[in-house]
Amino acid sequence: MKSVLSNLLLSLSLIWASSTMAQTYTIKGRVTDRDNNQPMEFANIALLTPSDSALIAGGMSDLDGTFSFESEKGEYLLRVGFIGYDSYFRKINVGDKEVLNVGNIRISTDATNLQEVVVEGVSSIFESDIDKRTYNVENSIVAEGATASELLATLPSIQVDEEGGISMRGSGEVLIYINGRPSNLSSTDTDNILAQFPANSIKSVELITNPSSRYDAAGVGGIINIILKKNQNLGFNGQANVSVGTRDKYQAGLNLNYATEKINYFFSYNYQDRRRFREGEGFRENFIPGISRFLEQDDYEIDRRQSSLIRGGFDYNIKDNMVLGFYGQANLGKSTEDEITNQLNFNLPNSTDSLFVRDRVEKSKRANYETGVNLTWNLDSLGQRLYTSISYAYDTRDQIEETSQSFFNANDEFVPEKGLTQLNEAPRTSNFSIFQLDYEKPFGNNGKLEAGLKGTFGYWDRAQIFAQGDQNSNFIPTAVDSLNDAYSFNEDVYASYVTFKNKVNNFGYQLGLRAEYTETLGILESTNERFVNNYFNLFPSVYTTYSLGQEEELSANYSRRISRPGIWSLSPILNLRDQLNFSRGNPLLQPEFTDSYEVGYMKGWSSYLLNATLYHRYSTNVQTRIITLLDNNVTIQSRENANIRKSTGLELVNQFQVTDWMDLALTGNLFYSEIFGDNLGEGFNNSNFSWTLNLLSSMAIPNLFSVQLQGNYRGPIVLPQGEIEPIWGLNIGVKKDVMNKRGTVSLNVSDIFNTQVFRIKTEDSRFVFNRAFNRETRIGTIAFTYRFGGFKDRNGRNGDREEYDEDMDF
Repeated sequence: MKSVLSNLLLSLSLIWASSTMAQTYTIKGRVTDRDNNQPMEFANIALLTPSDSALIAGGMSDLDGTFSFESEKGEYLLRVGFIGYDSYFRKINVGDKEVLNVGNIRISTDATNLQEVVVEGVSSIFESDIDKRTYNVENSIVAEGATASELLATLPSIQVDEEGGISMRGSGEVLIYINGRPSNLSSTDTDNILAQFPANSIKSVELITNPSSRYDAAGVGGIINIILKKNQNLGFNGQANVSVGTRDKYQAGLNLNYATEKINYFFSYNYQDRRRFREGEGFRENFIPGISRFLEQDDYEIDRRQSSLIRGGFDYNIKDNMVLGFYGQANLGKSTEDEITNQLNFNLPNSTDSLFVRDRVEKSKRANYETGVNLTWNLDSLGQRLYTSISYAYDTRDQIEETSQSFFNANDEFVPEKGLTQLNEAPRTSNFSIFQLDYEKPFGNNGKLEAGLKGTFGYWDRAQIFAQGDQNSNFIPTAVDSLNDAYSFNEDVYASYVTFKNKVNNFGYQLGLRAEYTETLGILESTNERFVNNYFNLFPSVYTTYSLGQEEELSANYSRRISRPGIWSLSPILNLRDQLNFSRGNPLLQPEFTDSYEVGYMKGWSSYLLNATLYHRYSTNVQTRIITLLDNNVTIQSRENANIRKSTGLELVNQFQVTDWMDLALTGNLFYSEIFGDNLGEGFNNSNFSWTLNLLSSMAIPNLFSVQLQGNYRGPIVLPQGEIEPIWGLNIGVKKDVMNKRGTVSLNVSDIFNTQVFRIKTEDSRFVFNRAFNRETRIGTIAFTYRFGGFKDRNGRNGDREEYDEDMDF
């Protein structure tokens, strides 16, 4: 292993010593409304070749109308557009100086050239790159007042289940990044961490469906990268927001920024206090002798979560070619869950065998701290670049659960001596460190080599302290040793990667190889049993594109991925939800591997953009949930490795410019899934055909308000023992700018028809189990956002890194 790592380090050193490359230049400016001189946020900026209008580079303007992006030397056509406005064109010459300031660009409302307006409106919904799709969500109306998890559920290709689990294109095991770094929490805790991030704190979301070798190999379903807001405009400016939702949902936030020529300070604070209910019901038919034939269960839960997200830092320009960054973050929260559960056992209708009534109260406190530094060093003026970062995160959680259980016999009589009380304490801690070094070097006009090293070092500790007594709360230690235990897990991953991309005429390609060595150690405290699993893997990736003409392209790519089991999937401690349903992890669970293939076609017309992707995933050692019914009527949910999962699908992203004031995106995903679990026993093979649909439409009524409509449908999902049934929902939001566009008032309603009920069916030779969960999803929210600030120098002029000429008119 040391020899392999030594060779990789030697290769990177040789790569670093290479020379010659193409230089890039910065283009910047500002877009305003010609009539009122107000900044135009989210205007589309495109750099085109004059001969065929092929897209070279571009971006979108910020809240203050400014934009900045990079390009190579040459003569180009600059195009600026916005829905309902005349497109602006100007010839520019890039290369005379490192930073080209095109000044203030004023655009006018005009409906005489709708073809150009149509193109800009269509392209504004999201931005596509060779290996990712970026959604700019900071102006999302339907997600105002929501959490990060609820925001993700509104995006195409993403589905969120009743426990907060996230899947993309129908595939789970998705890796969640925050600002380009993986979270220090396991996938089971994803909902907890995302619930503490308000949607208002998020600028954009990147969907990386088939990541290249540059990214971590983890995440069979892909990577979702959440980019938090951080302003970089000169002077002092900021944004404040507040929202109120139905049935006690409150949120408030403040984002501040102060920047000079050399340093940029940023700070944000967001607070949430949200109460949600959850209803559940289940019906199980048992086929084994000696126990009641039927079990009927219903429960009702009230969950209140309070959280504070505090984030701050700075970016310091040490010199023109070197920037040092620092950030610190605290995510603090507490929650209370109050749940009552009825469990009815019977053999015939209207014939009760027994009834259990459980009243459970769970209280928890959580603190998550994270800090990091990074250094960006432009080694020369030709584009050679070095980036390095170090980050550390620590997470702690104290959770106490108190349960009182009453028993009623077949005659519906209360039997005190069969009642009991339970106390369950579950402390958790974890820490996560990341070291990363990336190097970039251009070659020729279109080539670029990227290489890097990365180390991730994680430690998780989970414990359970369980006590049980009678109805009078005379607690005694439980006799079940497996309910009192602790499990710790260490996972260190050492990685190195190399990628090279180039373009020859109309053909572009990117080749990559990533090497990862993983060391894991799990220790069960009660037996001191050690579970060691070390392995080395190579992860290649290939991306190709071929331009068929203006705004028309073919693509094909391949990558290999891994899904490593997390702490909850591995921990063998029995987790008691109620006396008839347990869950436990499997410390012998192996990582899952997936080969992912994609072929895509993209074509743009004046008022329509089509992006079609045909994909296939072949997975081995598939991590899956298995439910086992024991002879004493208790079910245990665990994790096992099934042999193979195959998934083949077609994703269609359709963008329409319906009118000059309305655009629409319709995303459809059709896929066929097969899972082969013969190694787990008879009856663990399954397959089905499924589909998802997502609709996102934005309407800007001039001088009145904006409307956003979002809906989604997810078809059935195949499991080894059954399937998750279809689900759908519809959201709507309205917003209006006030106070000379410094303020925004919005109103939205999620899940208008209250249809998002999660249903799952599990079938086995010993039982059939149908469950349904109705988590509160129909929520009305009213929100207000206010933007303030704007630096002025001693002469009263607006300050900026390069002063914009407010009188420029091209």
